Amino acid sequence: MARPTEEILGSVVSLWRYPVKSMLGEELNAAEVGQRGVLGDRAYALLDRTDGKVVSAKNPRKWPRLFEFRAGFADPVHRGHRTPPVRITLPDGTLLTSEQKDVDEYLSRVLGREVTLEAAEPGRREAVESTFPNPWAPRAEEYWPDMEGLDYRDTVTDFDLPEGTFFDCAVVHVLTTATLDRLRELYPDGRFEVRRFRPNVVVETLAGVKDFTEDAWIGRTVRIGGDGVRLAITGPCPRCVMTTLPQADLPKDRGILRTAARHNNVNVGVYASVLQGGEIRRSDTVKLE
Repeated sequence: MARPTEEILGSVVSLWRYPVKSMLGEELNAAEVGQRGVLGDRAYALLDRTDGKVVSAKNPRKWPRLFEFRAGFADPVHRGHRTPPVRITLPDGTLLTSEQKDVDEYLSRVLGREVTLEAAEPGRREAVESTFPNPWAPRAEEYWPDMEGLDYRDTVTDFDLPEGTFFDCAVVHVLTTATLDRLRELYPDGRFEVRRFRPNVVVETLAGVKDFTEDAWIGRTVRIGGDGVRLAITGPCPRCVMTTLPQADLPKDRGILRTAARHNNVNVGVYASVLQGGEIRRSDTVKLE
């Protein structure tokens, strides 16, 4: 039963994590959440050996194939335990693990640029430490398409990632089905699927809601499930060129980003920090405190 001051928002319909930044991730039935979000999320990333920058699909002109790679964990990820090795499936179906000595060589050959697979957990892999003086103050690049409503147009900018992590901004991204339904109404020809937006928690809102409803949660606290996971909703999630890129059966579609720009200031979903960790499960009730 909800507390008198709580409002039931809906329930968790899907959970996701992305073990390697900018690669396809894995859908989960349950996920442990700690101070750095869903355990194992963005636990690894590729670093460009020419400049030390984090490899990101935000710059598809430089890294056009990242959505052809899929990453997942062979073993469960638990709080208080070291992050397990990651498995990466290459576009041709070849399976690599982060423990292979030749994993960097394989990835570099397929991507056409020299890269190093690195873990956000210090000491998980050591090869990069002799090459880059400060891998824990990472930077990445973002290409801004020539589109009205964006801060920049047809240019590439650099940005800092939170120190010691491979997140772009916040550790949790929440998205509602109401927002996806609203976007589909605004642009019926677009395929507004969860995969395009790479959230961690997707909330199925109450029947009849079709709006950018999670924007109203900013500055509030959301509580999820019986473990009492509490998320502070910190701000909107501004979208980028990644939402327009093809992946699997989803086509390239600039209209996805254009619709978000025209109708919601380029925002789709919200960012959150973790006030209290625990386990989140599919079908858990989501409440606004």
